[in-house]
Amino acid sequence: MAKKTDLRPKIKLKSTAGTGFTYITTKSRRNTPDRLVVKKYDPRVRRHVDFREER
Repeated sequence: MAKKTDLRPKIKLKSTAGTGFTYITTKSRRNTPDRLVVKKYDPRVRRHVDFREER
């Protein structure tokens, strides 16, 4: 039986604004095998920007 961490690994989402701000979250490998891009709030630039998955 697969472990919980195997199916939903922890990933870092890094801001595309160049501030270096990151969020840590989990994702499903089965549903999203590609790199994740999410629009989230970056407090250093005080606006919503795209956050891309780091590997």
